[in-house]
Amino acid sequence: MTVPAAVIDSLADIVGREALRHAADLRSRDPGIHPDNFGGDLMVRPAETGELSRVLACCHAARVAVVPQGGRTGLAGGAVSRPGQVIVSLDRMNRIEALDPVSRTVQVGAGVTLAALAAQAAEHGLSPGIDLGARDSATIGGMISTNAGGASAFRHGTMRDRVLGLEVVLADGAVLSELGLVRKRNEGLQVERIFAGAEGTLGVIARATLSLVPADGPAATAMVGLRDLAAGVALADTLLRNRSLTLTALELMSANHAATVCRSCALKGFDELLATPYLLLVAGSAASSAAAEAALVAELEAAASLELILDAVVAQNEAQRAAMWRMREDWAVDREYPGGIWFDVSVPLAQLPGYLHSASARLKGHPAGLSVFVIGHLGDGNVHLTVNAAQPVTDRYEEIAELVTADLAAYGGSFSAEHGIGLEKRATLQRLVSPVKLALMRRLKDALDPLGIMNPGKVLPD
Repeated sequence: MTVPAAVIDSLADIVGREALRHAADLRSRDPGIHPDNFGGDLMVRPAETGELSRVLACCHAARVAVVPQGGRTGLAGGAVSRPGQVIVSLDRMNRIEALDPVSRTVQVGAGVTLAALAAQAAEHGLSPGIDLGARDSATIGGMISTNAGGASAFRHGTMRDRVLGLEVVLADGAVLSELGLVRKRNEGLQVERIFAGAEGTLGVIARATLSLVPADGPAATAMVGLRDLAAGVALADTLLRNRSLTLTALELMSANHAATVCRSCALKGFDELLATPYLLLVAGSAASSAAAEAALVAELEAAASLELILDAVVAQNEAQRAAMWRMREDWAVDREYPGGIWFDVSVPLAQLPGYLHSASARLKGHPAGLSVFVIGHLGDGNVHLTVNAAQPVTDRYEEIAELVTADLAAYGGSFSAEHGIGLEKRATLQRLVSPVKLALMRRLKDALDPLGIMNPGKVLPD
């Protein structure tokens, strides 16, 4: 199946031939995280909401499937496209339209990258209140569509919590414009909210208004070697209660992850930390750099006296700070151990040691000889497990997913913390989510996209 030539001509009339990318051209471009993101026949790049509306109306009339795409940094296959489908890229809808530093609000096109928004907000002493390793590529529309989280979610919530209003184009081209600029707005059901986390299956986010937060003050950063995970939870609780230090990051990693990155990226000066079972990147801000460092060092000394930590390195310059973040964010495990599977779960902080202990025991006791690498956002109990074996295990996702998620519900956790469902977690969704919720999701999908053209096969089965 291919997109009909008449549809391609109509789309060219809407956006211009120069704003189309055909299959042959797409194959030569970087598809982003998933190799099949550019599997569609055609990419259409509208420049504003009116064009996007006409594009969707055209595809709806022709019953041609549409796959919305942002920065293609999603990890669950939500941007994968197939022959016969039209990719709708929001990359040209990339204007920061209005920023009000007093009200701390901003209105943006869906294609604005997180890094671009952060840079402009910083000029006014503000921040988007969210940060991701993929900040240079991830777009605001894509982040809202997947309800992205990141390192600051324990402070400011996930992307859904940053949203004040949305402008969305529905499957038939109708435009829902609810670009409110206030937090308190009780005007009936906030129907635009259902598009945050819907992964493009109900419509396409065109524009958004977001709430900004004051930028953090001067910071201090340390890498800490934990006695064990329970000690990490105790330290996190203490740091979160500290009134002299505004905690800005609590990033967890297992020693095998840290050692792999240090080896791959030639990071030096962390050998003693690598002898501990878990490492914790701690960052906090205060009125001055000296005050931040003093408060952080005081907390670490107290933790050492309680034997919660075995060693710590406090960054003395920007190079050391960057090396610590490199240790957390680099994908060396995937480079050195290809063929692994990546999971994204969250558990209440107090329950995290029990969950990770039981999940690791199940995985390591599996006949396939599985190994587990852990990274995560300790402040909100969100951890990512990469599972590998001597041979690639990518074709064993469901089998391994059952080991990872076996007791999540008992711990009060979630099998999909911050990266959406996409293609990857559809079976897990069907297995673990209540029939009532699944039925409601299907009714919403059928009501808003009766022809099933919006990102088909994602989240819910066709």
